[in-house]
Amino acid sequence: MLISRTPVRASFCGGGTDLAAFYEQSPHGGAVTSMAMARYLYVTVNPRFDEQIRVSYSNMELVNSLDEVQHGLVREAMKSTGVTHGVEITTIADIPSRGTGLGSSSAVTVGLLNALSTLVGRPMNPVELAEEACRIEIDVLGQPIGKQDQFAAAVGGANTIGFLPDGSVSIDPLELSESIVNRIESEFTLIFTGMTRSASSVLSAQKEKTGDRMTELEHLREQAFEVRGAIERGDFEAVGGLLEASWQIKRTLVEGITGDNLDALHDRILSCGASGAKLLGAGGGGFFLAHGESRVREALRQELDANHRILPLILDKQGSVIIHDDGKRWG
Repeated sequence: MLISRTPVRASFCGGGTDLAAFYEQSPHGGAVTSMAMARYLYVTVNPRFDEQIRVSYSNMELVNSLDEVQHGLVREAMKSTGVTHGVEITTIADIPSRGTGLGSSSAVTVGLLNALSTLVGRPMNPVELAEEACRIEIDVLGQPIGKQDQFAAAVGGANTIGFLPDGSVSIDPLELSESIVNRIESEFTLIFTGMTRSASSVLSAQKEKTGDRMTELEHLREQAFEVRGAIERGDFEAVGGLLEASWQIKRTLVEGITGDNLDALHDRILSCGASGAKLLGAGGGGFFLAHGESRVREALRQELDANHRILPLILDKQGSVIIHDDGKRWG
């Protein structure tokens, strides 16, 4: 049996500029500053004695051929790695794997590729994992998403990820002292909205309207570099202000990113003393990322009910890794 562990991510600034509709048209491309979180997707893979394929996630599939597998990410990751039969695959998530704005679906793809490529004796490095996950999700399955989630999940750590007009990707790790990392855990909080949603409809609308929103998206791109500097020097009040400025731009891009309930929750977060907050991911639900000292987190716990889970932002430094390998191989 093999088990891969792959982090989800929190994106500080620049989200939306990782869509090809933007970075192919912008002279500078796109950029996102994000952080892999110590909240994980686990993929277990085990060869079967028979030829069937069993896939267990929120549903369970037991099929006789690869083309019968309904889970698109599983099917295409198997095709990519040459695993065609006789395997059992299970996915387990620390956080719901869809609709949370944390890049969970791409973490699943990266984790699948990591486990399956290792199973067949051809393990991929982090950049290969990310590039192949992008190919499967965007090119093969036609999902209207960008490239930031795949690279954040595969590489781990805190990075400014660049998306160049020619389609290439650059990764520039942030330089963070141990004291800064500890302060990030203490001062940045994720607040669950109590709502999950599919990102596809929002991202499809954003893709269609990109040409009309180039100015706003260029601002979001610049904020990715501004927030990088503020994080590295420990100016977290400035980071909070940039989260807030990013949200005020993002919420106007297309309909469906926000709504009355989300706006009300945002205002309650600020009323607890947060210096800024933005909704992660495409919008419509998931998690807010907010900045505020430890007293703000305690105020949030008192203000919000149990539906609004509160999580500290804890950095993952490893990216997608194999955490168990008993040596059994497929084939």
